[in-house]
Amino acid sequence: MGRLEGKSVIITGAASGIGRAASLLFTKEGAKLIAVDRSEAVKETVDQVHKAGGIAEAVIADAGSENDVRAFIDKAVSKYGRLDAIWANAGISGGLVPIAEQTVEHWQEILRINLIGPFLAIKYAMPHMIKQQYGSIVCTASVAGLKSGASGHPYAASKAGVISLVQTTAYSLSGTGVRINAVCPGLIETGMTKPVFDRAKERGTQDKIGQLNPLKRAGQPHELAAMGLFLASDEASYVNGQAFPVDGGLTASMPYAGKPI
Repeated sequence: MGRLEGKSVIITGAASGIGRAASLLFTKEGAKLIAVDRSEAVKETVDQVHKAGGIAEAVIADAGSENDVRAFIDKAVSKYGRLDAIWANAGISGGLVPIAEQTVEHWQEILRINLIGPFLAIKYAMPHMIKQQYGSIVCTASVAGLKSGASGHPYAASKAGVISLVQTTAYSLSGTGVRINAVCPGLIETGMTKPVFDRAKERGTQDKIGQLNPLKRAGQPHELAAMGLFLASDEASYVNGQAFPVDGGLTASMPYAGKPI
């Protein structure tokens, strides 16, 4: 039996990267999935799930739109009879724009997707989970929300907000049987980070990618998916209100580029 056998799950940002890897892993472990993204490529994710023998349905929606979030959560409950876990994973980077050149609109869009999106997932998933006295909410934050120097200002602020949202919501859910946690990716090779990897390849410095963490490499989407699977499953039944870096050890210390001790 799989670790999510028969569980009803929603994953946002499921068209690529961490969301696609999680969709494939969760369904392999028995989850019945609603895969959400505003990109048509989410259908490709669901096609891959079906080819692997899993159960999933694609929903094209905006994770930062209240109407869309309400609708895809209602769809999961209607289709599968309940909602056991939701991973609010959708996010955008916003690039590296000098702070003096950033606009209010730039900030608003990043916060809308990266922070208001998880808030909406929590708001509309909570009533169903509280009624069941059971559920797991997972939010994608970032090491950029823990330490400076890992991203642009609005992205970092949005992810710090996700961590705070998770921590404060854990107490709002006291006694309900519903858990909430965050995963904090480090440098993971996804579509969002593709420019970083492309620039390194152009300069011939790809061997230096990830050099600041003790594992001396970048991470892969399936490594984040594994953490999300743990948090969504009953194996994490006593894990609540936490933010877990999955970063090769980057945030274990100040950046260190010297020789191993």
